[in-house]
Amino acid sequence: MPPGRTQLTLLDVGTGAGDIPRRAERAARARGVKLVSIGLDASETLALATRPSLAAGIRGDALDLPIADRGVDIAICSQVLHHFADEEARKVVRELDRVARVRVIISDIRRSWMAAGGIWIASFPLGFHPVSRHDGVVSVMRGFTPGELSELVTAAIGRVPLVRRRIGFRITASWTPEAR
Repeated sequence: MPPGRTQLTLLDVGTGAGDIPRRAERAARARGVKLVSIGLDASETLALATRPSLAAGIRGDALDLPIADRGVDIAICSQVLHHFADEEARKVVRELDRVARVRVIISDIRRSWMAAGGIWIASFPLGFHPVSRHDGVVSVMRGFTPGELSELVTAAIGRVPLVRRRIGFRITASWTPEAR
């Protein structure tokens, strides 16, 4: 956190139900920091649903964020980037970098045949609909290896991010945007 700051803003791109920013707010509060969260989603229904619990829930496009340059402290995008084709994914990365002052964090699926097989097998006892079963496997296979996510971010913004493997076949890339 920047020295002397007790309040930060967080933009969650593709917020869905707003669960990640709500959890981040609780974690920040436990550390004496007020985190003001904005949930952005392409779905108006989801964007509106986040309003009661977040500072703002707005409908918007990850390819053209309706946020001013350096308009938030932290920009996050979780489990969304794999839905975009290469050039669009680079555009999302550039948009996240454009709006953030302090940090950008991308969390996504780490591609793995083991994870794809695990989802397929688990989907039967869990009673997944065949469409959900198929979508789960497709999503895993559209995920990223650490090298691919690093290359995508580097190609988009010209800087190498910190990329880490996470439990549960997840992967994160993070970086500090350049001051402009």
